[in-house]
Amino acid sequence: MKKLYKRILTLVCLSVCAVFLCNYIIIKKAAPYIYNDADSVPEHKAGILLGTSKYLKGGELNPFFEGRIEAAILLIKKNKIDYIIASGDNRRPSYNEPLRMKEELIKRGIPEKQIFLDFAGFRTLDSVVRGQKIFGQQRFIIISQKFHNERAVFIARALGIEASAFNAQSVPLSKAPRTAIRECFAKVKAFIDVYTGKSPKFLGEEIIVQ
Repeated sequence: MKKLYKRILTLVCLSVCAVFLCNYIIIKKAAPYIYNDADSVPEHKAGILLGTSKYLKGGELNPFFEGRIEAAILLIKKNKIDYIIASGDNRRPSYNEPLRMKEELIKRGIPEKQIFLDFAGFRTLDSVVRGQKIFGQQRFIIISQKFHNERAVFIARALGIEASAFNAQSVPLSKAPRTAIRECFAKVKAFIDVYTGKSPKFLGEEIIVQ
């Protein structure tokens, strides 16, 4: 039994180290391409707005959604991007992240002609790759919270895409502890996906942003 416990303990320690190492590598590699100040963001033709649900389970507005919408609008107003590609999950008729983002953007004054919808951004990797292969953008700015941007930029840069990111308003850890924990493992999965050649679930016809 002592040998078994030692093996289990060793496996747990190695797993914890692997999680921390993957997170460290991703954060470090992405850091030079992430911006907090909108005035410092280089100009891009398009920004990829990463999706999330508009409302929380309790019915209140999702602060992650709100922060991303405000960040996208700020970049448009400062002429840092000409178009927004709203990319998110649309796998169920009752759940449509891209459409909810578009509706909110239009409600806040962004012209419809400046918004493109990516209905197959099921995962961050899908959104990033489709930004290049479907929407024809080799160079773009990603819009989300810092933790998400780190992962997205790492994926993009590892795949040879010239992506940078602008951080939306962060959400206190106390309000989203599960998100913080989930992100630690999401970074590990992103690391594995990149180095195993994971592909998007769906590509389809090209949509040129111009």
